[in-house]
Amino acid sequence: MTAPGAGPDRRIAVGMVLGGITSVQIGSALATHLFADIGAAGTVLLRTVFGAAVLALFWHPVARSMDRSTLRDIGLFAITLGGMNLCFYESLERLPLGIAVMLEFVGPLAVAIAGTRNRLDLLWVGLAASGILLLAPDIGDGLDAAGVALALTAGAFWGLYILMSARVGRGPAGLGGLTTAMIVASVLLLPVGIADGGAELIAPEILAVGFGVAILSSAIPYTVELEALRRLPERVFGVLLSIEPAIGAIVGLVVLGQQLAGTEVVAIALVVAASAGALSSAEVVETPQT
Repeated sequence: MTAPGAGPDRRIAVGMVLGGITSVQIGSALATHLFADIGAAGTVLLRTVFGAAVLALFWHPVARSMDRSTLRDIGLFAITLGGMNLCFYESLERLPLGIAVMLEFVGPLAVAIAGTRNRLDLLWVGLAASGILLLAPDIGDGLDAAGVALALTAGAFWGLYILMSARVGRGPAGLGGLTTAMIVASVLLLPVGIADGGAELIAPEILAVGFGVAILSSAIPYTVELEALRRLPERVFGVLLSIEPAIGAIVGLVVLGQQLAGTEVVAIALVVAASAGALSSAEVVETPQT
């Protein structure tokens, strides 16, 4: 029997992961086109609502009979989902896509480093810190300070999301817990989403683009990741995800025309290298997409 992650299956899985990463970043780029009409909060609301609807087709929400501990975990998961995506989209209003993704990826990097005791950990921390420090002189002068803070906050939420998704997914709720959390997150986002988007939220063209964002940023990546994980070891999967900041920079350039300075390109390269190293040495890698 062929081992998981070997031969043609491995190549197919690698293609799936890269396709999922690209899909997420194109979805993020598409989302920026909605900001002028419904704001970042309105865009997140549409993505979350449509994403929850699509997920519900595959994994039904959990029943009310779940124990209190599981329901509490799902509630925290929902808050994490809403906070992560809201902060990230708010940062996209202020920062180039590649920079926002790089700063957000500090969250998964921190989780990976915390999960291993490899002697090289200090090297990965140093590389990531060097990348962020390269951007420091531009914060407030070329890079929006609020955008940087929001991207880092999104990263903190992403780190928590990794932990909570594993906890909910392995618990009695299973994948239905993700659907339930998405539904709860949609409800939590209603006040800020409606305040930001107003009546434009129900405009047919806005709804169509919002649905496209949900498909590109949620439905496609979740599906291909699940299939890829059947063919690849989790460690390899995590290392592949570490190139996400670089893909974000490429999509930002090609789709949005966002050109990066030389120091910004070097900063992204350092964080990608740190992430790949840390994730390759981590015991367990679980880094769901934003």
